Amino acid sequence: LGHIDLPLTPHPTSWYHYDLSRHAAEALLLSNGRDGSYLLRNSQEGPAFFALSVRAKDSVKHFHVIRKGNRYCFGFNEFPSLREFINHFANQPLLGSETGTLIVLKFPYPHTVEEPSIYESVRVHTAMKTGRTESDLVPDAPSLGTKEGYLVKQGGIIKNWKTRWFTLNRNELKYYKDKMFDEPIRTLDLTACSAVQFDYSQERVNCFCLVFPERTFYLCAKTGVEADEWIKILRWKLVSSRQTDQSGACCSKGHVQLRSLE
Repeated sequence: LGHIDLPLTPHPTSWYHYDLSRHAAEALLLSNGRDGSYLLRNSQEGPAFFALSVRAKDSVKHFHVIRKGNRYCFGFNEFPSLREFINHFANQPLLGSETGTLIVLKFPYPHTVEEPSIYESVRVHTAMKTGRTESDLVPDAPSLGTKEGYLVKQGGIIKNWKTRWFTLNRNELKYYKDKMFDEPIRTLDLTACSAVQFDYSQERVNCFCLVFPERTFYLCAKTGVEADEWIKILRWKLVSSRQTDQSGACCSKGHVQLRSLE
């Protein structure tokens, strides 16, 4: 595959976003997309690799697309041409991942969207500080790192287990009674979480825990792969949050917002 110099053929489809980054794709789809919106972009894994970014209810999922010569591999299918690959999306494919979430790809997000050509006039222009240089400019933006899916959670007081819908966005892990509910039962601030790890104390498979100062939350996934995915992204959030705190860009101590005794 190393002989491939160009990504897709020039202008293959209006929803191909070239070198759009993973972060920009998530920000774009979360802010302006809807459940079922999707776009295709280049992947950092190599010139023959692409990423299909898909907006779910409260998260963005990314799937591999691989080109082998003139063929395109996606999901369980291999398409003999670019045209057949694109035609597949016209039929609104249904995708399912390890989380059990099903997404119908309905709305291709275009690369070019017209906006009114309006600019603001500058009426005030001064500086709040003096003597600083380019080295003082430290770009900063929180990662989105979204994920969602059903997990089985142990109750806080009554130690029974109930299935809850979980969403992860920035440093907030929320869980709901079900996917269709808009108001979360509780929101956990991950900046207060000290550890995320596999757990073998609950006599359940695919179980992991989140350790907070006042409570440890026990969660179980449907499969080991799904549990590993949750642990990986939650640990990444913890490391990223601590690095941000150390750099002085974020000074929030964080806490668990109590919504109920569950």
